[in-house]
Amino acid sequence: MTQNAPDLASRYVARGVRSPELIEAALAINEDRLADAEPLLRARLRQDPLDVAAIRLMAQLAARLGRFKDSEALLRRAIELAPGFTAARSNLAGILYRQNRFEEAVELLDTVLQVEADDAGGQSLMAAALGRIGEYDEALALYGALTQRFPDHAKLWMSLGHVLKTVGRQDEGIAAYRRALAVEPTLGEVWWSLANLKTVRFDEADIAAMEAALETPRLSDEDRLHLHFALGKAFDDRRDAEASFAHFDRGNAIRHGQLDYDPAIVSGHVQKIIATFTPEFIAKRAGQGDPRPDPIFILGMPRAGSTLLEQILASHSMIEGTMELPDLPAIALREGQAVPSGWVDAVRDMPDERLAELGAEFLQRTRVQRKSDKPFYIDKLPNNWIYTGLIHLILPNARIIDARRHPLDCCFSNFRQHFAKGQAFSYSLSDMGRYYADYVRLMAHFDAMLPGRVHRVIHEQVIENPEAEVRAMLDYLGVPFEEACLNFHQNRRAVRTASSEQVRRPINRDGVGQWKPYVQWLDPLKDALGPLWRNYPATD
Repeated sequence: MTQNAPDLASRYVARGVRSPELIEAALAINEDRLADAEPLLRARLRQDPLDVAAIRLMAQLAARLGRFKDSEALLRRAIELAPGFTAARSNLAGILYRQNRFEEAVELLDTVLQVEADDAGGQSLMAAALGRIGEYDEALALYGALTQRFPDHAKLWMSLGHVLKTVGRQDEGIAAYRRALAVEPTLGEVWWSLANLKTVRFDEADIAAMEAALETPRLSDEDRLHLHFALGKAFDDRRDAEASFAHFDRGNAIRHGQLDYDPAIVSGHVQKIIATFTPEFIAKRAGQGDPRPDPIFILGMPRAGSTLLEQILASHSMIEGTMELPDLPAIALREGQAVPSGWVDAVRDMPDERLAELGAEFLQRTRVQRKSDKPFYIDKLPNNWIYTGLIHLILPNARIIDARRHPLDCCFSNFRQHFAKGQAFSYSLSDMGRYYADYVRLMAHFDAMLPGRVHRVIHEQVIENPEAEVRAMLDYLGVPFEEACLNFHQNRRAVRTASSEQVRRPINRDGVGQWKPYVQWLDPLKDALGPLWRNYPATD
C-alpha cells in the first residue's frame, strides 16, 4: 500500500529515535555487529511492515553484507511507501553507485539535491558518480566547493586530486594530495596516489613521514598496505631493490590476506570455455549477435600496455576512448546467475535473438560513456579476455585487440601495483603467474578456433617500432593511418588508469626489464609461469 502522506518518513524516523530496538540495531550496524542487528530489525518489521525507518536500516544491513540487490529492493520499497524519504533516496543512489550504475545514481541524486541542496554527502557522491560517467568539469566544481566548505577533510582533497589527475592537471592534483596529507599524514591511500602517478619521486622527508606513519598505533590495514606500496615505489626509485621488494611484499601480503582468491576457479573457468567453444559450437552460431561494429575491445593482463594502445587509438579521428567499462562482466554475471563461468552454460542453449539482445544491451549500456559521434569507441577493461568468446557471440563484428607484455615485466608490474578494486590474483606471485598462464592458454585457443579474430600487439614491439605496429592495428580496425596516432602523448583526453601520466609522454623503454633487479625473489612467479617467460612472445 503506497502512502502519499509526505510526513510518513518523518513520523517513523522520529519514532525510531525513541525506539530502543532501532537504536540498538543502528548501533550494531555501525559497529559491524551485523548478526545482532538482523533479528532486531526483523522483529520490528514483523510488528510493523510499513516502518520505513526500519526498512532503511535493513537495507543498510544488506549492503554491509554485500547483498546490493536486496538493499536496492528494500530502499525502493521504503521510497514507494514514503516518496519524500530523502535519506532513503540518498542511500539508494549509493547502492546504485556500488553496482556501477553511475548514470542512474546521478539521476537519483539530482532529486535528492533539489530537496537537500546543502547535503555534503550527496554532493560528494554526486561528484564521484559524475567522474565515473566522464562529466569531469561538473565533478571538479563540486569537489572544489566541498573542499572550500570542509578544508580539513582529507578524503575530499584526495578525491579532488584523483579527478585532477584524470584530466591531466597533474600539478594541481599533486597539490590536492599534499593538502590531504597536511590534514591527515597517516592516510596511506594519498601516499599511494602520489606514488601511483609514477612521475613523483619521494624525498627523504616523504620517506621519513611514511615510515613514521607505519609506527602509528592502531593504524588500519588499509593505511598500512598503501604505505608499504608507496614506500616500495620510493625505494625502487632509489635503486634499493631489497628494501623496495620488502615493502611491496608486505603490502601484498596484507591485501592477499583480506581476499578469498582461489586460482583454481579461473583455471576451471578457462577449461570450461575451451571445452565449450569448439569449431562446431562456433560455426553453429555464425552470424548471430548484434552486427554493429562500434566497440573496440582492448584486453589482456593489467599493466600490459593497454592504456598506451587506447591512447594511440583514441588519437584517431574515428575512434573515441572511454575507460575500463564494467558492462560486459555485469552482463556475463547476470546471465550466469552470479557464477563466474555460468555465462558459458547460459550461451550454450541461448536462442539467436537473445545473443543479439545482449549485444544491443552492451551498446546501449555503454552509450553514456560516448561523448562524440565518432563511429568507433574503446572498452579497455583488461580482464575482458575471459569473455573473448562472449564478445564473439554477441558482437561478432566488434574488434578485439590483445595487449601482451613480457610475463615477468607484466606480472611484477602488477605485484608493485595496488588496485582500487578487483585484480585479486595480483597480490601473490604464484597466483599471478598462474593467471597469466591461463590467459595465454585461452587466447591461444581462440587463435586456433578463430584465426585472425583477435589482433595481438606485443608491447616491446610497439616500443621498438611504433609506426609499424600502429599501422598494423589500424589496418586490422579498417581505418586509415593518421599521424596523430604517433603523437598520442599530445592528446589531452582524460585517462583514469594507473598509466595516466605515462601515456602523456612519448614512448620510452622505462618499463622494459624492470623485473631484473628483483630476480632473486621471483622464483614463485617463474615456477607458476612455466616456460612462458623463457619462450615469450610465443603463445603456445
